[in-house]
Amino acid sequence: MEKNTREYLKVTQQDTEWITRLNISPRQNEYSDTFYDYFSLKGIRVDTLQPGSIACSFTVPSRLTDRNGDLAVGAIANIVDAIGGAMAYENDAPMKFSVDMSISYLSKAKLNDEMEISAKLIGGKGGYAGTLVVLKNKLTGEIIAEGRHSLFCNPASKL
Repeated sequence: MEKNTREYLKVTQQDTEWITRLNISPRQNEYSDTFYDYFSLKGIRVDTLQPGSIACSFTVPSRLTDRNGDLAVGAIANIVDAIGGAMAYENDAPMKFSVDMSISYLSKAKLNDEMEISAKLIGGKGGYAGTLVVLKNKLTGEIIAEGRHSLFCNPASKL
């Protein structure tokens, strides 16, 4: 098994030639929408922003639904990651990265449902931060999902 895996992962000459033919333009300094931004975050509106908490809303678009027309669980996980990460952001500090995410999927949201996202920073110490993100149906008040998100970065050395 080990030999087969090593052979499978080995970079071939054909792979090397294919990579050298890629034409990737450098990212511009000013902000511009990327595919990721469009696909997963476009349409999320910030309603209120206070230190340690944020309230957002969005209408469930078709690009974030599964075959049944429900808001996809992967899209929910992405929202918890993005909004939770934004809650842990600090100016002039290294970016924190996700170390743990726990999501309870409690109900479903359908295409064109108006959603409400509330998030808050529930704590932090040193390089660690914990956030809580809740997605609700704005019309019914029903909780769709609740996510806890842990982030970490090594604090800069004082030496």
